[in-house]
Amino acid sequence: MCKLPTGWLQEQFGRPLEQCEDMSLHNAAYVGDLDTLRTLLQEDHFKQQINEKLIWSCGWLPCTPLRIAAMMGHSECVEYLISQGAAVDLVDVKGQTALYMAVVNGHLDCVKILLKADADPNGSIHHRSTPIYHAAQVGRVDILLELIRFNADVDIDQRLDQRSMFGMHTLTTLAACPLFISAAYHHFPCFRMLLNAGANPNYNYNGPVGREALVRGRACCMLDAVLKLGCEPVFVSLLLDHGAEPYLVPWDELDPDTMVRLKVDAEALRIYQEAKRNPRRLMNLCRITIREIMGKKRLSCISSLPLPETIIKFMFHKD
Repeated sequence: MCKLPTGWLQEQFGRPLEQCEDMSLHNAAYVGDLDTLRTLLQEDHFKQQINEKLIWSCGWLPCTPLRIAAMMGHSECVEYLISQGAAVDLVDVKGQTALYMAVVNGHLDCVKILLKADADPNGSIHHRSTPIYHAAQVGRVDILLELIRFNADVDIDQRLDQRSMFGMHTLTTLAACPLFISAAYHHFPCFRMLLNAGANPNYNYNGPVGREALVRGRACCMLDAVLKLGCEPVFVSLLLDHGAEPYLVPWDELDPDTMVRLKVDAEALRIYQEAKRNPRRLMNLCRITIREIMGKKRLSCISSLPLPETIIKFMFHKD
């Protein structure tokens, strides 16, 4: 029988385990011992425990063998536990699902298995972050692609809407948005993928931009944010192509000191200023309008429409 590496659970939760609890399933999941998992789950006793909250520390904590296997990247164990009835969306004490732990630890194979098993691509309402947010933050385009394929919300998960958490007060930061965090870390491939999947280019957490409630220095919209973050010109151009409104930025020019302090890219600023002075081309307006009508949940259907290949590529900004 495999044994958990010394002190791992104590390190996780800070208290000794109750000696009477049989942690064999957790042990096997942690070290990736598939043979032991198969042997254990032939017994009714362990089958009944597969979804139980077995780890003891200041009370019973929901940290299942599946969550541990996903965290460690043992894809065969993840697949087998699911086949034996492991519930894919059970959370640990922090509200983290097995999928979220697989994403955080960069285990693409486990992510694919969990999504195919109908794991919620948006994670849990009990956790303040989402799988897609973390993938955008660390620049994992491969994981981001899988989450989008399984309909993860490319804006913030609506179940985490600030109105339900903070009342009706306007939240003046964009930091909860996957598109923003990909720009903040300058992960352009993730930024582009999110926009192509329908992320709102004018996102401001609670929808409309509320300038009157803004804290000085904070960005009021995504275009304002990418400028103040010092993002490369390509970020600004892509936002504008996807329908970002220049007039939402509450300034036209910045003095030289502010430019240096905020690290605003001079070419990015020029592109924004030009867009604010000049109307969009009709073709771009048509693309923006059609994509808005389709909505982010139906954008992928464009590929199946009876349209010329050049038009389909244009709709997905591949021109």
